This record gives sequence, structure tokens and C-alpha cells, in this order.
Amino acid sequence: MADEKTEQALTDLIAGRWLGVLATIKRDGRPQLSNVVYSFDRDQGLIRVSVTDGRAKTANLRRDPRASFHVSSDDGWAYAVAEARAELTPVAERPDDPTVAELVGLYRAVQGEHPDWDDFRRAMVADRRLVLRLHVERVYGVPPRG
Repeated sequence: MADEKTEQALTDLIAGRWLGVLATIKRDGRPQLSNVVYSFDRDQGLIRVSVTDGRAKTANLRRDPRASFHVSSDDGWAYAVAEARAELTPVAERPDDPTVAELVGLYRAVQGEHPDWDDFRRAMVADRRLVLRLHVERVYGVPPRG
């Protein structure tokens, strides 16, 4: 179990990045890994990722909501792993539905403003996007030195 200072440094690492590795569990028990862009809400202990319906990671999480999320420092020597319980929103069905609204918020958190929100909203429906919410239960790793 990490002490409070170590846990703070690990969550700082997660909060300071935008690219991580999502690990889900395949049907045969082996891990399935995906590089993903994410947003982290430290106060809620929540990592959000835009995912597509029909992809392996989405199917894996519907079957087994256990996930791990890995983030590393630029030099790769420091890293944090968040063990989490996955929650999936409904698939985007209309440009004005709650899933698309959450996808807009996620995009803004990661990339800022989009040049054409109407086009973005239509694309989220056409791509069958949804939001993966990872509720962080435990963090471990090697914090940055300093």
C-alpha cells in the first residue's frame, strides 16, 4: 500500500499526462492493451476515454469491468498504474444526447475547442462512440524523483 505522499505523486503523474495504456481482459484471460487519450478528474478519481462500440476493449469491458490504466513519465522510469472498475455510457445515438454531451466535455478537457461542434457531434453518432469511465480503486507504481 502506497503512503500518502507516494499516492499523491502517482496521481500527479496521471493528472499531468494525456496519453496512457488501457489494459482489459480478453476472453482467454490474457491482457488486451490499447494506447488511448484520456482525461483525469482527480477529485472524482475518474479517468474518461472516448471508445468505439464493437472494438475489442469495449467488448472486453462489457464482459469484465476490471481494467488497469498505465501512464509513464517522458523518460519512462516513473510510472503509475490505476486499477479501476469500468463503466460504459450508452452508445451515442443522437447529436444532442447525453453521451455526445459527455464526449464534447471530454474533447474539451483533452484538446480544447473543436472547429466545428456540429460536425463533431455528427461524427460521434456515426462512429458509434461512447465514454469509458474508469473509477480508480487503487494506484501503484514508481513516482518521479524529486
